[in-house]
Amino acid sequence: MKIVRACIYPKDIQCITGRSERYGRKLLNVIKEHFGKEPHQFVTSEEFAEYSGIKLEIVTEYLQKVS
Repeated sequence: MKIVRACIYPKDIQCITGRSERYGRKLLNVIKEHFGKEPHQFVTSEEFAEYSGIKLEIVTEYLQKVS
């Protein structure tokens, strides 16, 4: 069984949404603020899916393909 990454990076957001990597960095910062995270903490795939409204299955499927 292949291990799937737990955290989301700007490049992942770029590939999932079709937006720019800069948009991905900005969105990660907004999500961190929303969940009360410190700047050094990571955003999980569950948090990204909840905030963006994208189904967790879609995010997990993407992460499985790229991992």
